[in-house]
Amino acid sequence: MLGFLFNERECRELDYVLRKELDEMLYELKDQQLHAELKSAIEARYKVIFRMYARLASPKEISRYARHRTSR
Repeated sequence: MLGFLFNERECRELDYVLRKELDEMLYELKDQQLHAELKSAIEARYKVIFRMYARLASPKEISRYARHRTSR
């Protein structure tokens, strides 16, 4: 486990970067022509980035990016 100390401006920047990554991955996951292997890789990365974002964001902001798994 690593620890970081960020000032307020750095926290806002990290929040922005993580949100943009989450938005981009959500957009890519909506693509119906995406290969299953690539989609799995994006979903795995999404989980990691989402957990990072959840440490910074409010519950209301987190709920915007929470993905609901549907049974296949």
